[in-house]
Amino acid sequence: MAACLGFLPFAGGPLATIASSCIGAAAFCCTSTALSAMFKSCNCNSSVATRIGYGVIFTLNSLLAWLMRTRWAIHAIEKISYDWLKMECTEGKCYGVLAVHRFCFALSLLHFILGLLLVGVKDTRDKRASIQNGWWGPKVLAWLVLVVISFVIPNEFFMVWSNYIALIGASIFILIGLVLLVDFAHTWSETCLDNWERRDSDLWKFILLGSTFGLYAATIALTGVMYAFFAGSGCGLNTFFISFNLALCILVTILSVSPPVQDANPKSGLAQAGMVAAYCTYLVTSGVVNHVGSCNPLRGPTSTTKTTTVVLGAVFTFLAIAYSTSRAATQSKALVGKKKKGGDAADGYSALDTGEAGMGVVNTQPTRKDNIRIQAMMAAIEAGAIPASALDEVEESDEEEEVTGEARDDERTGTKYNYSWFHVIFALAAMYVAMLLTDWNVIRAVGDETESGDQPVTIGRSVTAMWMRIVSSWLCFAIYSWSLVAPIVLPERFHGLD
Repeated sequence: MAACLGFLPFAGGPLATIASSCIGAAAFCCTSTALSAMFKSCNCNSSVATRIGYGVIFTLNSLLAWLMRTRWAIHAIEKISYDWLKMECTEGKCYGVLAVHRFCFALSLLHFILGLLLVGVKDTRDKRASIQNGWWGPKVLAWLVLVVISFVIPNEFFMVWSNYIALIGASIFILIGLVLLVDFAHTWSETCLDNWERRDSDLWKFILLGSTFGLYAATIALTGVMYAFFAGSGCGLNTFFISFNLALCILVTILSVSPPVQDANPKSGLAQAGMVAAYCTYLVTSGVVNHVGSCNPLRGPTSTTKTTTVVLGAVFTFLAIAYSTSRAATQSKALVGKKKKGGDAADGYSALDTGEAGMGVVNTQPTRKDNIRIQAMMAAIEAGAIPASALDEVEESDEEEEVTGEARDDERTGTKYNYSWFHVIFALAAMYVAMLLTDWNVIRAVGDETESGDQPVTIGRSVTAMWMRIVSSWLCFAIYSWSLVAPIVLPERFHGLD
């Protein structure tokens, strides 16, 4: 955080230390207070508000890490630390590469610590649940402290961290995201089919058919654009990527409606294949668009346009990653498996007997008239002891308590997601952002310097980043194809699954 003070006129000497401490304390108070106030004003359940809070912290950390790629930020760090911190590597200047890894390492470490503290939490009646859904001030402070500590750790540690640990973690995050995408494709199709069969309305039929048509239309449109602008003369690699992706799209489409697959899973079809094809085509498009080379017609905008595009692209990227991370962190069932029909639940408990021979179970909420306090006041009003307006005042105060109290706690009988898994996913996402910002550890200068000596800091503009997107699309095709073939090859493993 102190690096951001480099543009201030007093950023140097003792005044810099005092100013950075004051502004750091103010930032801590403002951030934690703002988060708490946002959650109180948010008309949403506590589980949703918690995910929004972690998403805000994740986005802020990613933006600060992105700023570390600029030369002025690195010079500010060196100036504030009296040249004790040198952002240099043995092969030459890394500029903000190591600073990016320091910020993302701090966030990853915070989430790993929170994940360990929350192991085994099943509902918010557990006192440790307040660590997940509250204590935003201490958590923000812990994050800032870890960021400061990360800048004290020697550069050699982050060489190992970036080349091995963060690289592996980012790859795992990509793989998890692909698995969840395939699971979402199946879930979406099955949901539409179930609603179509249960209801008399044809609304879900049109939703299913419309989404399938739209996804295939988007796939064809993106493929046409790539052929028109990125597969010209001398662009053999791009032509191969586009053509191979088109062939895989056709292959999975045919596979999804083949008789053996339909016999094993009648709900598989064009809807899932269309979603996978559209997403993989998007990955290929992103790869060829962000590839720096003569076959990219979008590589040479003006300086002002380039800076604006880079800033907007960075903000959108971080928001998209924060949202997808929050969604992925709450979808543990797609990775740990689904329970079988007729079997016991995963935690070993079975459903209560609700038949006539079973015990009477209270399944309705008590009404306001069941409240002893309300009953006593109604009796006093009938006796003329107190005016009727007193009851209205009590009802208004009770409604305020319901809105701000436990009524928004939707996890008292069970958490909506696994808290520890949630933080593991966020830790892996921070590693992914670090690799994304450093172009997967490709240390090089990009573009021309501006008048201030800085260079526009792009995201994902390297050959390595392009190959990561291309390989990810191939992996997505492979995972989806296996999800279609697996029930045929291993029928006993999939028998009776929901």
